[in-house]
Amino acid sequence: MNIFVVSSLLVCAMAAPQQFNQIPIAILSQNNIAPEFGNFQHNFESENGIQVQGSGFAGSAGQTNMEGSYSFPLPDGSFAEVRYVADENGFRVESPLLPQAPPAPPHVAELLRIAEQQRAQGIVFN
Repeated sequence: MNIFVVSSLLVCAMAAPQQFNQIPIAILSQNNIAPEFGNFQHNFESENGIQVQGSGFAGSAGQTNMEGSYSFPLPDGSFAEVRYVADENGFRVESPLLPQAPPAPPHVAELLRIAEQQRAQGIVFN
């Protein structure tokens, strides 16, 4: 019985919310401009280096187009920056953080050239 009580208390103590002594981060600037017709602008900057900017406007197909960027500090002291556009062509992101495909090996260009020649000659592979 004592083991049950002790283990129950131990489980409750482990499940208790953890107290983190984090210092609140000050907001240095924050602006939101939202006039009518779906246009808007916003920006935000915090004390720890986080920055967000964005704007939106009516699109050609009735949607709201958006573009903006955000940046934040990385543990090594550098900053990560992400730029985005969302419109009738979808959501597109640009950032040096995104993985890049390795370049194609040199022989791939030769194989593509041969395949194009065969296609021009009417050769079809099923």
